[in-house]
Amino acid sequence: MVEINALKHPLHQHVRQQAKLWCATLRQRGTWLTQALSQVDLFTRSFLLLSALMLASLGAWVLIFFSLEMGPRAAQMSQRIATSVNLTRSTLTYTPIAKRQAVLRSLSLREGLDVSMRIGLDEIEPLPSGRYWQRVAKLVRAQLGEETILAWSVNDVPGFWVSFRLDNEKYWLSFDRHEIRFTGGIEWLSWGAAALLLSLIGAAIGVSYINRPLARLARSAQLLSKGASPPPLPETGARELRTLNSSFNRMARDLHQANADRVLMLAGISHDLRTPLTRMRLEVELSAMHETGKSAIDQDLAQIEHSLAQLMDYARPASLEAPRALSVSSLLTELTERERCLTKHTGGTLTTSIQAGITARVSATDLRRILTNLIENARRYGNIDHEVPQLEVVLEGNSDSFKIKVSDRGPGIPVHDIPRVRKPFWRGNVARTGASGTGLGLAIVDRLLQHMEGELTFSARPGGGLTAQVEIFTDHVDG
Repeated sequence: MVEINALKHPLHQHVRQQAKLWCATLRQRGTWLTQALSQVDLFTRSFLLLSALMLASLGAWVLIFFSLEMGPRAAQMSQRIATSVNLTRSTLTYTPIAKRQAVLRSLSLREGLDVSMRIGLDEIEPLPSGRYWQRVAKLVRAQLGEETILAWSVNDVPGFWVSFRLDNEKYWLSFDRHEIRFTGGIEWLSWGAAALLLSLIGAAIGVSYINRPLARLARSAQLLSKGASPPPLPETGARELRTLNSSFNRMARDLHQANADRVLMLAGISHDLRTPLTRMRLEVELSAMHETGKSAIDQDLAQIEHSLAQLMDYARPASLEAPRALSVSSLLTELTERERCLTKHTGGTLTTSIQAGITARVSATDLRRILTNLIENARRYGNIDHEVPQLEVVLEGNSDSFKIKVSDRGPGIPVHDIPRVRKPFWRGNVARTGASGTGLGLAIVDRLLQHMEGELTFSARPGGGLTAQVEIFTDHVDG
């Protein structure tokens, strides 16, 4: 017994290992299927689910039908065969031997019953192993006798052959296979294909009817996220959809009103502040104050105006103009020429490397705001110890996206501060000190890129400095 257990133990271990491997494979495939389904939209998921259920139902129905139909069909055909054999035998019994050949010819012509003599040298092909034909053979033998021989072909002549005996003579009775076969093949395939097609069409219509309100809601939510005012959703249909659409419409109205109030408030603040600032600047210029004091006050007033402009720019929503085909190369060339003059006026340099022929469907207004803020940010923070700012703007693209890189020679951004530079009013107090600003430039860029399906990343510039890269993905880019 110990030896037997010792022999069985490794086998058990092997079985357990195979079972574990099989389970791990199933889990891996299940995870892959789940991940694949998570990438498709709701319409596709629902359609696949309903299609799978309908296919399973159709398959089960076909199996049940075949199971229930096969028995009665086999009994009917076996009864027909037995009746034909008995009638043929009775006819030949009461027919004189001299006239039997004429009677056999008459049966073949009028009734389609082909009767021939059976000899010992006949080459017989047995019936197929299918359930239907074996069931027919069993029922035929039960009625005609177990010694009855059934064949699929005799002497290479196809048919359904049944043997019978009359006195000392042996005969074959041949039937056409198509007359007694079980309905199937092309007929069932065509009916099954039609049922499948109708099921899939019904599933597509049903899922589309259910998915249409959700798709409409998703489009409205996308428009709302971009700052647009979507048309009101219809508050009709099922109770849940009416409640959902009504809540969404109320939320959209509240957001639109809040945005309008915010813009109005900021416009009023800007107007009320710019007027006294202008008056203060005029009063300083007309005063007898020393030039050093005038210059300091003028710088402070300029800083206030810049901060106010940044706040207004941050509060302003993204452009609602429809994206149109735009030459990014031409726009960037024009903008960098103007920025080069401003950089030169402040004592810095701006070099460019612009790939020609890049076009895309983007908002020109938003793209200008992005580039202006990036270059302004590099001009303010891109120097060390008041050295001359050295800026570089690069444009490159391919068939999927285009990239704009704005580089400087400043101290850069510590790695732990990179996730925070996109936050409003945040400015690094270690790497980029000694510069004035509101901390809204990169926040404005990041906010605009969210509406343009773009990304903002930072990396160290070779030779020292920082590179801010904007990548905008588009399906309409020619590089």
